[in-house]
Amino acid sequence: MKQRPFDRAEHVYRNDAFAELVKDAVRFFNGTPVLPLPPPVSFHGRGVYAIYYTGSNPLYARYAELNRTAYEFPIYVGKAVPKGWRQSRTSDDLENQSSELCSRLRQHHNSLKIVPSLQASDFMCRFVIFEHTGSDMISTVEAALIKLNRPLWNSVVDGFGNHDPGKGRYEGACPDWDVIHPGRKWAAKCNGVANTKAIILANIKSHLATLGKSK
Repeated sequence: MKQRPFDRAEHVYRNDAFAELVKDAVRFFNGTPVLPLPPPVSFHGRGVYAIYYTGSNPLYARYAELNRTAYEFPIYVGKAVPKGWRQSRTSDDLENQSSELCSRLRQHHNSLKIVPSLQASDFMCRFVIFEHTGSDMISTVEAALIKLNRPLWNSVVDGFGNHDPGKGRYEGACPDWDVIHPGRKWAAKCNGVANTKAIILANIKSHLATLGKSK
């Protein structure tokens, strides 16, 4: 077969229906109930979640102010899928449902509980559970929410959602989040060159100055 000249247009996929589907999922997400972090009951499912700050820490006063009347400005957005999800997706029928979403929210709560500079009770959450073929949208909806909201702990301060890398894997730098909120023992073992607290705080200040102006 004779090779045709390269035409970029032949490789670009466009589908307005898909874009509308993502927008609809985001609208649904924003209308879900806001609950304490972690939710008061256990539940099955995988999906996308957001965490909101409402406390009195001066560093995040802007978030507390904006979320006083409505939860519209998450400080963190994440997704929860079972281990091995990328390699071989497991069934989510009644006998094989994952509780990864509930577990993930509890893990975040545990991280906040051991940090002296934050109060775990100052955080709320909302989430959407995706089932069956809808699970294919998890990463896409997470990315859309991060792009729309630019959550601080996704966009500027990395590391809140990190796990303990495990024994023999501490050559990386201490995450930004742990530099300004020390308390997680595994983060203190990281021996790479981390950003200074001054740099991180300056980045936070610049980001918060724009928060709420583009929504």
